[in-house]
Amino acid sequence: MKQRSNNARKTKLSALREEYELKRDAIQQRLTEFSNTPRSEYFYELLYCLMTPQTSAESAESVVRQLRLLSFQSRTIDPEAILRDRRNYIRFHKTKSKHLVRLKEDFPTVLNALATISSPGELRQWLVEHVKGLGYKEATHFLRNIGKNGGLAILDRHILRNLKRYGTIRSLPKSLSRKQYLSIEQRFMRFSEQIGIPVDELDLLFWSMETGEIRK
Repeated sequence: MKQRSNNARKTKLSALREEYELKRDAIQQRLTEFSNTPRSEYFYELLYCLMTPQTSAESAESVVRQLRLLSFQSRTIDPEAILRDRRNYIRFHKTKSKHLVRLKEDFPTVLNALATISSPGELRQWLVEHVKGLGYKEATHFLRNIGKNGGLAILDRHILRNLKRYGTIRSLPKSLSRKQYLSIEQRFMRFSEQIGIPVDELDLLFWSMETGEIRK
């Protein structure tokens, strides 16, 4: 029975590596695009990550486009009506609207932290502590989208499902405390090393396998 289980896992890992070989160029190109994100885009990238919890990426992207057209960063605008629009509904729109407005006030401090804190882990911790509404997943997502996450893991539901599928975790956590997040992140990193696919690339590979797209 154990031998059969080991053989099944080897087959899964082999198929995963084959999938990676097919998509590696596109994945690496996407990561290069992230690393080339101009500083002028950081505000809207962070705004996007504040809206994604329990909301589709498509809805978050739609709202960002609208707020960008309205020059939200530089104008006094209440974003709540846009966030609650059924065409791009953002869950917890009232709370998130407050977070977006707060972000405008705090963003100069955020930019300073991005320029002065070199350690990805320390930078993520700073963001979690100083940006209202940002958890470890969202902070890592933001840093990845601007090419500064240094291999830290975005533990969203797509990633967690795949970590369970490949035996890295036994069950899907209902929630993630800081301790749990960092523990699973370490397991993800060990799995990444074992299979020979960098964490950032494995993240996008899992996303593409779940959604059919290599997106942010």
